[in-house]
Amino acid sequence: MDSNDSGAINAPAEGRALGRMVAGSIPAVAAMRFRDREAITCAGTGRRFSFRQVDARANRLANGLAGLGLAKGDCVAFLCNNRAEVVEAYFAIAKLGLVGLPLNYRLAPAEIVALMQSMGAKAMLFATRFAAAAEGVRAALPQVAQFVAIGDDAPDWARPYEDLLAGASAAAPEVEVAEADPFYFNLTSGTTGLPKAYRLTHLNNCAISPMFEGMDTTSRDVMMTVFPAFGRVGYAWIAAGLMFGARNVLTDFAPAEALRLFEAEKVTILNLVPTMAAMLLAEPSLEGRDLSCLRGLVFAGAMFPPSLRQKVAEKLCPALYEYYGMQETGALVMTTPLDRQVQPESVGVPLAFADIHIERADGSRAAPGELGEVVGRSPATVTAYFDNPEKSAETFRGGYVHTGDLGFMDEDGFLFIKGRLKDMIITGGQNVHAAEVEDCLLALDGVADATVFGLPDEFWGERVTALIVRGGEAGGGLTEEAVIAHCRQSLAGFKTPKTVLFADEPLPRTPTGKVQKFLLVERYADSGS
Repeated sequence: MDSNDSGAINAPAEGRALGRMVAGSIPAVAAMRFRDREAITCAGTGRRFSFRQVDARANRLANGLAGLGLAKGDCVAFLCNNRAEVVEAYFAIAKLGLVGLPLNYRLAPAEIVALMQSMGAKAMLFATRFAAAAEGVRAALPQVAQFVAIGDDAPDWARPYEDLLAGASAAAPEVEVAEADPFYFNLTSGTTGLPKAYRLTHLNNCAISPMFEGMDTTSRDVMMTVFPAFGRVGYAWIAAGLMFGARNVLTDFAPAEALRLFEAEKVTILNLVPTMAAMLLAEPSLEGRDLSCLRGLVFAGAMFPPSLRQKVAEKLCPALYEYYGMQETGALVMTTPLDRQVQPESVGVPLAFADIHIERADGSRAAPGELGEVVGRSPATVTAYFDNPEKSAETFRGGYVHTGDLGFMDEDGFLFIKGRLKDMIITGGQNVHAAEVEDCLLALDGVADATVFGLPDEFWGERVTALIVRGGEAGGGLTEEAVIAHCRQSLAGFKTPKTVLFADEPLPRTPTGKVQKFLLVERYADSGS
């Protein structure tokens, strides 16, 4: 280095900021800003933690994991429901520079094993209610050397979580973490969906403020997180509570308990999918609950039928927010209660730092009001799928994510979603790839041909529906019950068809062999829920 450049030592590249957006700083700063105020209400266990306690416990967990031999870049899986420890797991991993693998507890044990093997997990944290799944990992993956059990009755082959924390320092780990470092894996489909797995960076997971600013979030709010914390939405609400100093009530979604907590904890705002709202409306105890504490309900993850939206506004809360984006992009647009008054059927206008437009099939930009593919990006957007260059090249093109959704934008920037180009079903807020279910069906004796599509459903948003052409000697006796039982053996419950139909003629196909599913949706739309 030239002696005259001594002042440039450790300087960033030109144009880069000096500071870093890393997730480990979220609880650390919250501990200083909000101190002994309550941060987390762990509804399932009855425990309450301050902002200082959350940060200290995350530090202890990070140091405890380091003591087990884990170091920056190692992958750590965690299988946990919505409880305080999942908050600590996310931020301990962030502070130590580990790469997390939050596991969907609705997956089949074989799917969990496949995911951990593919991502190279070296350790596993698990709530003891999922001990059987962890035991399956232990039997199948000898490279997973460390197991930590959360909750009572830890098996003798796992280290108790609280013992690990008790023996570790509450000081922040001294690990250099960059905003471009991977933070955790996410799966958009919740499958062994390795083609749909990707790594989120620290920057991706710090760039969530625009969404919550769009909801007018403040430290006076009491949030509730009912989205499963293994997904990106659940994490975002956990992180936002710490960022904004809002108390966060963590719970697994159950309609009666959710309504009780709204009232008892004075919840002001939470994120639901339409299916959850339908379940709340059907809950008998709703009639006696005082929900005046709610200032807003936020929706995402599935189509929100206008009839259901009206019932929600009348019976639960009149102020409704809705946002749109893929898990790959983060939230791109949002509609507020005021926006609804202008364009009631739009999913909103772009959030700060989001860049979104409509693209024609030839790649040119569509005019206002013209239907095309929704294309977008934001600082929360990832850049590629994990270990899948083909899928990455298809989706991440020209510096944008091609969502596969069909829509248009009006002259004022309001986005309207009109369908999906991609063959995916969203049921109860969960993404189901039809191809995976079809592969399972075609493996069943007696199935000559099969296709899977979503039918409109007031409760689930879309109902996973299978249409089967019987064949062979076993085909004559094939029943809906047998098909569903077969699927349950290898698929998560939310992927298993809720309706099985049988066709007496070949499936309608294009000249290139693709099933014309839009014809089937039209034909069977009134087949019943």
